[in-house]
Amino acid sequence: MAVEHKQLPYPVVVGGHICLDVIPTLYARQSGMEAILIPGKLVDIGPACLSTGGAVSNTGLALNRLGVPTQLMGKVGDDLFGSAIVEIVRKQDAALAEGMIIAPGEASSYTIVISPPGVDRIFLHCTGANDTFGADDLKDELLREAGLFHFGYPPLMRRMYADEGRELERMMAQAKEAGATTSLDLAKPDPDSAAGQADWRAILARTLPSVDVFLPSFEEVLFMLKRGLSDRLQAEHGSADLLPYADGELLRELADELLGMGAAVVVLKLGEFGLYMRTTADEQRIRSMGRYQPADAAAWTDRELYAPCFKVSVAGTTGAGDCTIAGFLSGMMQQLPPEAAVVSAVAVGACNVEQHDATSGVLPWSAVQARIEAGWNQHPPKQGMEQFRRLAAADTGSGAASGVHVWLGQGDAHYA
Repeated sequence: MAVEHKQLPYPVVVGGHICLDVIPTLYARQSGMEAILIPGKLVDIGPACLSTGGAVSNTGLALNRLGVPTQLMGKVGDDLFGSAIVEIVRKQDAALAEGMIIAPGEASSYTIVISPPGVDRIFLHCTGANDTFGADDLKDELLREAGLFHFGYPPLMRRMYADEGRELERMMAQAKEAGATTSLDLAKPDPDSAAGQADWRAILARTLPSVDVFLPSFEEVLFMLKRGLSDRLQAEHGSADLLPYADGELLRELADELLGMGAAVVVLKLGEFGLYMRTTADEQRIRSMGRYQPADAAAWTDRELYAPCFKVSVAGTTGAGDCTIAGFLSGMMQQLPPEAAVVSAVAVGACNVEQHDATSGVLPWSAVQARIEAGWNQHPPKQGMEQFRRLAAADTGSGAASGVHVWLGQGDAHYA
């Protein structure tokens, strides 16, 4: 029988990028931009949907839905959009909004999402107060009480990548010094923007010694550490979707470089192909992971795991990566073994994509675990992972049915 989420001793604080998404309803007859963006034309549209977006909203609300005590630490202005963001968050759970930062005189971030039927969405985005977020905005009293501090989307926040990331380095070090377990997520910047031109290798080298769990996507890390290879593959492939190239050898190479920079646990999101995890071989580094460090440090030392996605009917992929992160962090804080944590991560991500929006598909923790235990069908491993060895998740103490599996890489201490 699935168990409820254990009562965690410390709350989680989720900081970083947050915005207001304004999504007008467009009618089927408006099937393209040429029917809408005509100078001087009045276009009849339907009601607008207002929702919050960004890592703070998506990962924070997903953790809350899983049963994790969570507070959000996003920054908004004292304008109407900022009030809307805070009110939307407060309606989900009043406690979520207690850590929000209100910046007098600043504009709140917003995105206008233009989504005609049958056409890829267009995003008109204002970064707003996210650009001025800095270490001084952190609320020390919350960090001193937090078991985990998660920060998301620094490439979309100007102070975080300016000056070779010194502000990001200072902020993550501040959270680490407060005793919290620290985790960091990225976003892929526009290659032609200031963020896209920043020296991300230098930024990560500065920051990762203070990051316990690093959870970017494969494509983000490839762009930041191997820009030439990323550009070449994109040109050859004719698409920005480079996930087919994420084989075991390249994933291990990227993860080992990130571990060498100082992270304890590296989790690379692979979209529809699942999740890859690599951990440091230094057990003392695992033991230094703050208030939510694994109780069994040896079980988390020198590991290489891969979990493919579960089979679901996909309604939308908005927020899938953020919710996958929430699943992994939740499993880690629940003191699950690493095999069960990666399975839980892809399970939460699978629940998310069953709904159109960013978080409403996320089920309570017990319901997620019940689906896993029932032998939820998985997709086969992606091509390029042939050297990984299949391991039944039931053999890890996760309680999962024997039909659910994770795969061990050759770099895993238990591979032989």
